[in-house]
Amino acid sequence: MEPSRNIRRQPAWHVFASEFGEATLNEKGSGEYDPSFVITRLGAKINRCLVAGLLERVEARETSSGQTMYQGQLRDPSGLMYFSVGDYDPESARESILGLSRALEEGETMHVMMVAKARWYQTDEGAIYTSLRPEEVVRIDPSRYSAWLARTANATLARLAAYERAQPVVSEGPAAMKQAGIPGHLVPGLSLALPHYDGASVEQYRLHVLQALDIAEGRMDAVRTEPAKLPVHGDGEAEGEASSAGGSDDANDVMKQLIATLDQGQGVDYETLIRNMGARGFDAGLADTTLDALFDEGSILEPNFGWYRLVE
Repeated sequence: MEPSRNIRRQPAWHVFASEFGEATLNEKGSGEYDPSFVITRLGAKINRCLVAGLLERVEARETSSGQTMYQGQLRDPSGLMYFSVGDYDPESARESILGLSRALEEGETMHVMMVAKARWYQTDEGAIYTSLRPEEVVRIDPSRYSAWLARTANATLARLAAYERAQPVVSEGPAAMKQAGIPGHLVPGLSLALPHYDGASVEQYRLHVLQALDIAEGRMDAVRTEPAKLPVHGDGEAEGEASSAGGSDDANDVMKQLIATLDQGQGVDYETLIRNMGARGFDAGLADTTLDALFDEGSILEPNFGWYRLVE
């Protein structure tokens, strides 16, 4: 039992899907009880994290050993988090996922928060993937989701600032990084991340922070309420051309606000708009139709293929 004296619960990092999902570096201690870490481009050294988002999918799969594995995904404003829960994971986590899976099958839309262990693995072909193993899972209301978005945005901005300050001094070692104002908890991760990722661009993370704060500050009404259940005709279109998050007028307003908020001078790309509409409860089909309608009425322009701007 001697090694157990050195085991301590690792802190849970607030992190968006894009930063975690793009990580390609890990660290595993040499001891049997040493924790493993996923190290992100911004220097977060993650053993456990606190994530949240729209629950999009949960599927049961049988493993080669005959066990049942539940795999799913959460969507936040920056992308997708993938998770899996198996027979050896905490019973409370499995029961929560099963309950949420049943609600999802019944057509409910929900925000979910989870504390989870970070996983990193590499295929035989060399591809690297990250995923999560939930420890605790809860369904949350939009206000709590907004609070998580705001806190995670602030944590991401702090890592971005530390990343910029560390670049000129990382080669001089940890002491120089601390003297440059790098917080102590980020020094170990940045010392490994900067050489590994070789100065790769992190500007997309700033955009994801803006997207998250846009939702957290309540500028979009769709984040406040769950989508309404609407009858669907045989041709697949909702009655009255209304989306699951509200009427077509709602979708038009949200889409225009998104473009106005996210346009940095070159327009906003299609994928970003569809993803952010999804984060607000509008399905991809309605979002695509909304873009066409706004273009036809002259409210938006497409200066380059797949990029959209408001008409001034």
